[in-house]
Amino acid sequence: MPELELSPYAVSKSARSRRVPEPAPTGRSEFQRDRDRIIHSAAFRRLEYKTQVFVNHEGDLFRTRLTHSIEVAQIGRSIARRLALNEDLVEAVSLAHDLGHTPFGHAGQEALNDCMKDHGGFEHNLQSLRVVDVLEERYAAFDGLNLCFETREGILKHCSKENAAHLGDVGERFLKGQRPNLEAQVANLADEIAYNNHDVDDGLRSGLLTLEQLGSVRLFARHLEEVRTAWPNLAERRVVHETVRHMIGTLVNDLIRQTEHNIREHAPKSADDVRIAPPLAAFSVEMLELNRELKSFLRTHLYRHYRVMRMTAKARRIIGDLFQAFMDDPRLLPPQFNLQAESDRARSVADYIAGMTDRYAIREHRRIFAIEEI
Repeated sequence: MPELELSPYAVSKSARSRRVPEPAPTGRSEFQRDRDRIIHSAAFRRLEYKTQVFVNHEGDLFRTRLTHSIEVAQIGRSIARRLALNEDLVEAVSLAHDLGHTPFGHAGQEALNDCMKDHGGFEHNLQSLRVVDVLEERYAAFDGLNLCFETREGILKHCSKENAAHLGDVGERFLKGQRPNLEAQVANLADEIAYNNHDVDDGLRSGLLTLEQLGSVRLFARHLEEVRTAWPNLAERRVVHETVRHMIGTLVNDLIRQTEHNIREHAPKSADDVRIAPPLAAFSVEMLELNRELKSFLRTHLYRHYRVMRMTAKARRIIGDLFQAFMDDPRLLPPQFNLQAESDRARSVADYIAGMTDRYAIREHRRIFAIEEI
């Protein structure tokens, strides 16, 4: 999208700064360069084998962190285009937002946070920022990916004031009670749209959820009825796809309408005005309630399903065992992490575990604890 077509409150094609100054890119924008660096990173490739709800070996058709990130980027770009925002920035934030996620989804994060409770804790947003600022090792001139300030602040969705105080410019908004750029706000809500709706799809595909159960969820039931009325003889698999597709469309359109209303009400004239305004990207009050109902249903019927809970228990045990083993004897760590452990053992162990894929963590656990493995 040409510069002149961007809204005055959008982030321009020119980035505010990088941590290490670099010459401007040729033939692409600053945020296109960020996107390209994210896609070529090792952490991004590993997302292929990190899961959302289902562990990687449970099936090839369930979503992974990689497919989820791509879907978030697609939804985010669609919203950004209709709001005349910087699509490249939305895409970069969307593709990077899960880089710090542990293996085994939220179960892995909770387990690693428990392990780190006496060492500063663990939070995947902070870890995603740590990945792009420190842990990626690709370039001669700097550690990490040296991303633009605007991309980095979009990655950091949540942060305590205590942690923010140590993060420099990217932590300032948490100390001042300000908002991130509107592109980051859109990416955050695109993540929520993708996450909830695709968990519905995966839950049905797995057999852990049924259409009858989801009939109690108003947002799903409304669109299911529309699809069945329009195509009464449609096979169930297509019914599910059509229903989820319609739900995503409804959420996207509601978000755009409400965000446009908020922009008219608060009239930001620049990206800086967005920072001091209330959150501008938002769902309507009605849609917020429907979304809460859907999330509550998923929490009760999918995330707490006994089959998911069994894998959650295994995941917590694997993470806990690995953390304790590496803390007790850092010589078990790969050389690069063993060297880092000399200065901060707990954080180095957390970095190593967080970077694992589901199947690598399972294999590493076997290698350390199974007698027959070497």
